[in-house]
Amino acid sequence: MVLLIVALATSLAAFMATQQNLWLRQVESQFERAQARRIGIAAIDWARAVLADDARASSIDHEKEIWAMRLPAQPVENGEVTGVIEDRQGLFNLNNLVRNGATSAPDVAQFQKLLGMLGLPVELATTLADWMDADSEAQYPGGAEDAYYLALPRPYRAANRPLAEIGELSLVKGFDSRTIERLRPFVAVLPVLGAINVNFAPPEVLAAVVGNMNLADARLMVQQRSVRPFKDVADFRQRLPHGGIQVSDLNITISSQFFLVTGRGSVGRAQVTAQALLQRTGGWPTVVWQSVQ
Repeated sequence: MVLLIVALATSLAAFMATQQNLWLRQVESQFERAQARRIGIAAIDWARAVLADDARASSIDHEKEIWAMRLPAQPVENGEVTGVIEDRQGLFNLNNLVRNGATSAPDVAQFQKLLGMLGLPVELATTLADWMDADSEAQYPGGAEDAYYLALPRPYRAANRPLAEIGELSLVKGFDSRTIERLRPFVAVLPVLGAINVNFAPPEVLAAVVGNMNLADARLMVQQRSVRPFKDVADFRQRLPHGGIQVSDLNITISSQFFLVTGRGSVGRAQVTAQALLQRTGGWPTVVWQSVQ
């Protein structure tokens, strides 16, 4: 009987010790994650400060500026932090397809040209415009409004508003995961209509928004700007090939308002990624949205 009691007591003590060690590891893991989270968010505040300083120094944004360089891993207590600021003004803003609630034919045409260069169906431009415009009538053949979405196995209605984030495209007719990933390097979802920063636009975007420019000419201009960024819109116009191509000053700029910031913090075994879309209209940038994972 005594031996049985001793064995039970020993087993209970071992179990309690194991549970205590497990609890301590869980507490330690949660503490490390909380620290990593704070470090990741701190990287976003660092980016806001860098962009504010840049705005005071210059009104031109290009790839050679300090903020556009990736922050190498910096040691912090028990871990490290990395950060990167990416321009979003050089990408095609999908929300430009609808202006004041109505489809913008010039922007739809530009997006169709971009889709064609990426090997995607040009009809996606019209289905997306229908998804965002204020009415419930398909504006183009092949478009899609409530009648299409309500007939799906899991019915829902068209948004009839601008996109909030790029993942929303998965709800739109014709946009599958492969299509969205193909588009991702060339498009943005910004909350306001705006011009494209030609100092950051990929060749495909340049060719899509600038008159009759072809992809080869756009690639040549991107190579040139990597050595000598465009100093203003007039400089961009002067360096256009073939004696100049028609382009509206309303569609292009050499400065940026929107930036995507990614901060990664690691402490011990915990790793956290914080992302934010910043809008800089002068002074301290504001946060449009922020996520921490």
